[in-house]
Amino acid sequence: MGPWRCLLLLPLLAAALRAQQQQFMEYVERRLTLLEERISQWHDQSSRYSMELRDFKNQVLGMLEAAEKEREAMRSEAESAAVRVDRLEREVDYLETQNPAPPCVEVDETLMEKQVATAKQRKNEKYTKLTDCSHTIASIRAMKILKRFGSTSGLWTKDAAGNSEKIYVFDGTANDTVYVFPRMREFTLFSATRKATRIKLPYPWVGTGHLVYDGHLYYIRQQGPFQVIKFNLANKTVVDSSVFPAEEQIPVFGLSPFTYIEVAADEEGLWAIYATKEDEKNICLAKLDPTSLDIEQMWDTPCPRENAEGAFVVCGALHVVYNTRLPSRSRVQCVFDVSGTLAPEDASLVYFPKRYGSHSSMKYSPRERQIYAWDDGYQIIYRMEMKKKLEV
Repeated sequence: MGPWRCLLLLPLLAAALRAQQQQFMEYVERRLTLLEERISQWHDQSSRYSMELRDFKNQVLGMLEAAEKEREAMRSEAESAAVRVDRLEREVDYLETQNPAPPCVEVDETLMEKQVATAKQRKNEKYTKLTDCSHTIASIRAMKILKRFGSTSGLWTKDAAGNSEKIYVFDGTANDTVYVFPRMREFTLFSATRKATRIKLPYPWVGTGHLVYDGHLYYIRQQGPFQVIKFNLANKTVVDSSVFPAEEQIPVFGLSPFTYIEVAADEEGLWAIYATKEDEKNICLAKLDPTSLDIEQMWDTPCPRENAEGAFVVCGALHVVYNTRLPSRSRVQCVFDVSGTLAPEDASLVYFPKRYGSHSSMKYSPRERQIYAWDDGYQIIYRMEMKKKLEV
């Protein structure tokens, strides 16, 4: 091809290149326009979402403020209701204390006639007091909840006769290991048993009717008939044991079916509270010799077993505590004085504050004049207000 032909083709090539360049620029502009539209659309959507999120946040904050106001209102109403309930309980306590005492002590005359008729030797005879104790319970002066430890049923106590500050804990209704804390402080402050020593008994116990008295542990063992075991806490040996001389025993308290014998202590010494099928409706009482475990004297009391949850003896007078199967306020509802020196109108109806359930054990300390109670796993101390007996 000659040079003159190349010169003719150059304008054609330049025109083709300009056309392609124009098409490319138009394509790029269309793509940029589409991209700008999408960016604008994304911006609009983002702005709308931001506004919706801000509106939702404001709505949630408003709901939280309203919920906080409702919570404060409910808390205020709950506090007001608690105050009204507390006032109502005090009023109920006052009204209940105005009720006349049940005729538990007044039955003594009828009971004595029955005693003369039956003429059982050393049973239901009038008791000759060993001390000059002439006090009875007037009211609960104070209550202190120490802690929650162990099973729902159990027993904790001090030595009822000695000056030891040790705390003895029987966890459960059937076991063979007693926890011993050196003082009340160690028992109260520590949740575990690492501050306690363990005493493994030679025979397992049954129920919650045991007692620590003058350096010895008196506990109940069941092996066919029920036995009272006297265990020396110093040298860890069994000093004596005795089969309890009562036939066909049944649980002594209607609301505590695990306790067949309740060993109690007061200013007069040791007592055993029990029940038999011979008189299955009422509770029986016996005076124990702490040295030989012999039964010194026995009484049939007018105190019913039904709805009884525990009992203790103060100055020779049996006090039986009652409740209901649906736990309510515990109440001393029957008092039986073995010496006959307690006037009927002097037998106070003592109410224990409503707490958790019912007492599985209540141990009176004559030295401290307070009761160590076990209520649904909580260990409680009731301090007693005492008054002089008005002798009949």
